[in-house]
Amino acid sequence: MRPGPTTARLILGVLPAVPTVLALAGTLLLFSIFPLLQGASATDAIGLIFKGAFGSSFAWQSTLLRAAPLMLTALCVALPAQVGLIVIGGEGALALGGLAAAVVPQLLPSGVSWLVATPLMAIAGIVAGAVWIGAVGALRQFRGVNETISSLLMSYIAIALFKHLVEGPLRDPASLNKPSTLPVPDALTIGPLPGLEMHWGLFWGVLTCIAAWVFVRHSTRGFAMRIVGGNARAARLVGLPVSRLALLACALGGGAAGLSGMFEVAAVQGSANASLLAGYGYSGILVAFAARQNPLAIIVCAVIIGGIEASGSLLQRRLGLPDATTLVLQGLLFANLLAWEALGGRIAAWRIRLQAIAATAMPIQLEKTHA
Repeated sequence: MRPGPTTARLILGVLPAVPTVLALAGTLLLFSIFPLLQGASATDAIGLIFKGAFGSSFAWQSTLLRAAPLMLTALCVALPAQVGLIVIGGEGALALGGLAAAVVPQLLPSGVSWLVATPLMAIAGIVAGAVWIGAVGALRQFRGVNETISSLLMSYIAIALFKHLVEGPLRDPASLNKPSTLPVPDALTIGPLPGLEMHWGLFWGVLTCIAAWVFVRHSTRGFAMRIVGGNARAARLVGLPVSRLALLACALGGGAAGLSGMFEVAAVQGSANASLLAGYGYSGILVAFAARQNPLAIIVCAVIIGGIEASGSLLQRRLGLPDATTLVLQGLLFANLLAWEALGGRIAAWRIRLQAIAATAMPIQLEKTHA
């Protein structure tokens, strides 16, 4: 049955979300087997996941606390993806961004205002992440090194460098069993949002995702990036600076991940230590794929994945399931997302047909307006 123009426009609006919705449904179906093998109820497990993520104000606080860095690390994947690069090194950029931000207060004179110190910490974190992931883009463009492999390996190098500096030259002598840098002065720590128990990282995470969407969808360079991502050879033929755009996308993504490290240091941990390496960079990969590299959708997907991570302890207490149960759920979700990506070609064909149907109403509307 051929849909009408209005129906076609409605379907076009929800069509991009179809693979993600199908992946979520398939994930829940497969995940229900896991608690059954452990002697627990599948419906109880799924219900507790929802309760642990969104069932109370405390649950929402835990969810949003995890969602804030996920939004920024997901951009480390989503922005390079606009030029066709698959970068998965957000964990390393986060670690170095947090370390750079932790060092800034040590270099400033005592008593400096937070109005000066906090922006400098943010800039240090952004620059550290941008340089690290920008190097991945440079290796890809100028040496032909696969960006997926190089970003993963450079993430390991960044983590090793982070541990060496935190446990060695930058270690606070007062940190005994938990090596860390000198603590950020209380006057320079980032407090909660007014009326909430969430720090300002959530606000800046949402704002950065919105800004990234505006840049990608409504700017000349964002449009050029999407052309490069669609066909780099054609982009070169029309004179677009492919290498420069690829470096820009990688630097922006790395800067977002570095900013998340800064907020983890200044608003959560209070110093750079091993707790900074909580896997947000790796979870950000899942968020970006679930959002299909759409910066606006990243906000929603980050809250969902953050809620799944926050519910792990509740599953362990109530049903006796391992705390890693949520990791199983995330792994199944990632596998389902990859499986349903096969619909991409079919969805593209559907979109063309629906756009043609939706366009049939335009001449009628113009004629009425003219009359």
